[in-house]
Amino acid sequence: MSIMHPALIEFSLRIFRFIYSTWIAQNLNKVGRDPNIYYPFYLKGGRYITIGSTFIAGYRTRIEAWDSYAGERFNPIIKIGNNVCINYDCHFGAINHIEIGDNVLIGSRVTIVDHDHGTVDSVSLQMKPGNRPLVSKGPVIVEHDVWIGENVVILSNVTVGHNSIIGASSVVTKSVPPFSVIGGIPAKVIGSHG
Repeated sequence: MSIMHPALIEFSLRIFRFIYSTWIAQNLNKVGRDPNIYYPFYLKGGRYITIGSTFIAGYRTRIEAWDSYAGERFNPIIKIGNNVCINYDCHFGAINHIEIGDNVLIGSRVTIVDHDHGTVDSVSLQMKPGNRPLVSKGPVIVEHDVWIGENVVILSNVTVGHNSIIGASSVVTKSVPPFSVIGGIPAKVIGSHG
């Protein structure tokens, strides 16, 4: 029994990732040069998704642009800038608009969604969660040079100002100014830098 040399294994993985990344890129509206997408990558509504150059998506990244759900139609947009690194097990979901700026670093298990299943009212709460209509309170904008820690959740109608840092396990429900350090559930500004 022969064992492959580690360098040959790494080379083979790079070739596979190049082919896989090229295949995924063909299913997107637009993608810049040098995408580096790890298998498996889950994609829905690729025609509504634009990705910049030098994009990295870790294992099990899920990016979904929903143009219809339960008989309703939407016009989703997901725009990801240049030099964005998404670690593994992340989920982005849009029926409205999600925009990630340039040079954004996203930790593992981060969720960014611009919508909810229904609202908190007596009519919605009587329905099964999966049957409730999708609603968006507004877009999610993550400006340039933001660092998002692990296990963060960013909800609709939020702008994260450029050069901000979001601490691990935070739930971001309100917009924050540039150069903020935020953390907590719900996330609050706990400092600034720059």
